[in-house]
Amino acid sequence: MPDSPNAGAPVRNVSRGRYRFREYHVTIVPDPLALPKFEAACVTGEEHNCGATSGTLHTPDDLTRWIAEHCAQSGHEFYEQTVRALVRAEPGAWQ
Repeated sequence: MPDSPNAGAPVRNVSRGRYRFREYHVTIVPDPLALPKFEAACVTGEEHNCGATSGTLHTPDDLTRWIAEHCAQSGHEFYEQTVRALVRAEPGAWQ
């Protein structure tokens, strides 16, 4: 049987530590100073998606306007919407 590739490595002293875990309950708080980001992509098509995208917009109204304009120009009806927002996690108490 061949030697282990770590045969000449020094032996590490593995000690056990004690860790405190937070509860699994986490509250998500939106950052009031960060603007949310809205995007849409046209996914209408049988062979392949149209692929038109709105780019990053900062209000739902702007996104709706883009979808309405694209729909009016192309007749496409199906869109994938993505909403991103910066949030802060507030962990529960120590166990």
